[in-house]
Amino acid sequence: MTLSPARVPATGVRRLTTTLYGYAFLDDLVLLYPVYALLFADTGLPLWQISSLFALWSITAVVLEVPSGAWADTVSRRRLLWIGPLLTAVGFTLWVSVPSYGAFAVGFILWGAGGALGSGALEALVYDELERLGSAERYARVMGRTRAARLLATVVAMGLAGPVLALGGYEAVGAASVLACLLAAVTATRLPEHRVPAEKGSTRWAATLRAGAAEARGDRAVRGALLLVPAVAAVWGALDEYVSLLIRDLGVADETVPYLVLLVWAIVTVGSLFAGPAERLGTRGLAALIAGAALALAVGAGVRTPAGIVLVGLAFAGFQLAEVLADVRLQHRIDDARRATLTSVASLGTELVTVAVFGVYTLLGASLAHSTVFVILSLPYLVTALVLGRGGGARNESPGDRPRTQ
Repeated sequence: MTLSPARVPATGVRRLTTTLYGYAFLDDLVLLYPVYALLFADTGLPLWQISSLFALWSITAVVLEVPSGAWADTVSRRRLLWIGPLLTAVGFTLWVSVPSYGAFAVGFILWGAGGALGSGALEALVYDELERLGSAERYARVMGRTRAARLLATVVAMGLAGPVLALGGYEAVGAASVLACLLAAVTATRLPEHRVPAEKGSTRWAATLRAGAAEARGDRAVRGALLLVPAVAAVWGALDEYVSLLIRDLGVADETVPYLVLLVWAIVTVGSLFAGPAERLGTRGLAALIAGAALALAVGAGVRTPAGIVLVGLAFAGFQLAEVLADVRLQHRIDDARRATLTSVASLGTELVTVAVFGVYTLLGASLAHSTVFVILSLPYLVTALVLGRGGGARNESPGDRPRTQ
């Protein structure tokens, strides 16, 4: 049977998205997420050593983010996407087989390296494959659902970690996490990749990195899109680490805290599914979305009641949508040959700002309630919304409006 031209792209998109969603779910189905801090403490690590491990994780991501993105523009992106989970699996194996500060440190380095390999490479592969199929306009919807798959996996991991820990201890939780990583690696090998080989002389890593930096410097639209990603993603990405502390300060019972945290992430997961329709908002609509989410965050945290946590969840859902749309704007503006490089530059900016937010939160939290700190940290979003709204522009640039690399 001969497939019609319309049928061929539909089949290709279905194969891409089905594999992508499965990969994203398995990549975040890590049962160690909610209990690794307990593992460190039960091993006998003091607080300063635990904090240093988190810092090492962030530093690894910062150091490797851009170089790995440039690498993804010179080699198979699919290959990097299956190597990353394997590195993480090795790290988790070390954690539960020889628990010690050294093993935890090596594990975080491997986990950070694995994440850096996938950052930029995944977005670039998905966008290029959709563009090849004539479906680049679906990118926002596809990536929104990919985020939803990751969030769903996190929620499932939170739900399973307790029972698995009770049944088999940290060894069982670690084994389940390693298995998820291995399955993610296998799934990544099934991702389609049809890349045109770069011209001879242009495949060198350093040359790609220099070309990406030149594009960012020389194109104001690219530079603005690069800055928007961390402006939207960093603050709420740091605040989510403190949601459980915010909830506990409300005076609810400790056993209620996990359920309210799950409520927040359930709202965020559902919100991710609206990324496709939200793309029609345009620049001023995106600014309004960010401003509305900032107000919801401030009010939700400020009222200091369990009902306010629903508003915090809605705020996070709005920021998640805005983060996807910021990525869409970036992908529409950058050149195909340097897509992973510049996406990683944006991720690097997010990592750096996130680390800075952690520092600010620590300083403010020393003398202020968590609810007050949340309210204060909603203000940068109002500034971002104001700057974005003043920039104008009724609609986001479409894929066909930018030049293609021949």
